[in-house]
Amino acid sequence: MRQCAVTAALEFHSISKRFGAHAALDCLSLAVERGEILGFLGPNGAGKTTTIHLALGFLKPGAGGGTILGKPFGDTATRSRIGFLPDTPSFFAGSASSAVALAGRLNNMQSWLLRERSRELLARLNLTSAGKDARRFSRGMQQRLGIAQALVNDPELLILDEPTSALDPPGVLEVRELLRAARDEGKSIFFSSHQLSEVEQICDRIAFLDRGRLLRHGPLAPFLEDSGKMEIVIDGLSSDAEALAAYRPYRTSLSGNSMLFIVPARIQRELIEKAWAAGGTLKSVTPLRRTLEELFIKWTESEH
Repeated sequence: MRQCAVTAALEFHSISKRFGAHAALDCLSLAVERGEILGFLGPNGAGKTTTIHLALGFLKPGAGGGTILGKPFGDTATRSRIGFLPDTPSFFAGSASSAVALAGRLNNMQSWLLRERSRELLARLNLTSAGKDARRFSRGMQQRLGIAQALVNDPELLILDEPTSALDPPGVLEVRELLRAARDEGKSIFFSSHQLSEVEQICDRIAFLDRGRLLRHGPLAPFLEDSGKMEIVIDGLSSDAEALAAYRPYRTSLSGNSMLFIVPARIQRELIEKAWAAGGTLKSVTPLRRTLEELFIKWTESEH
């Protein structure tokens, strides 16, 4: 039996967009695979929101194109299969439940299903007892309400622009669990954020955009694993041990009879051998992980 190829949930094919003389996006090619969370990163003005607006058909590309759930960008029938959260959600006068109901009706949801999903999401996001005018909600409450709107139609693809930017720690945790659950159900999530610690905890892959160009993309773990540095703990030597004098610039702390060093991987062996020769005991050797914050700064500075 011939098998059909599984298309990506979201694909950009050499897409570009200019606003006058400014190139907001320059020949971007990128795919969000089915059942993954992709973190879309970059400094302010990198072109992240422009990318999202092109995918949703709010803007027309100057060159290139793409597909969303197998259909060209802007396909009207596909919108009911997508959940979207803008970076700053806004609302009409009315309650949280009416705002979620509006989103559901725009997606042609049946009334009984809309009522059920609305109750479930408002309870999950602690909005059941919110006030009567969503325009007057706190920024964090509006953020949670926007997430409820994005999720109400049980979308196949979520496109989220800064979903945790205004949330307190409990709200961040709740949204994190919602997104993980959505991924586990097979949904795809395109997740633009400046909250780098959240990206580290939740994303399967990342893409880094700067000045409209894609600089890095791929699975998250390899980016974080190779820092080129090792954390080494030595026991049994005094802090002024002559054998390790040359390594004092790498020593970061002392605790009782233990010394902790952070050294380039290339010199870990010589440090360990000299510690052993001086009668020390190797307690641990741990490769250091990088953080996304470190990588963000490095990648941005390398392009400026």
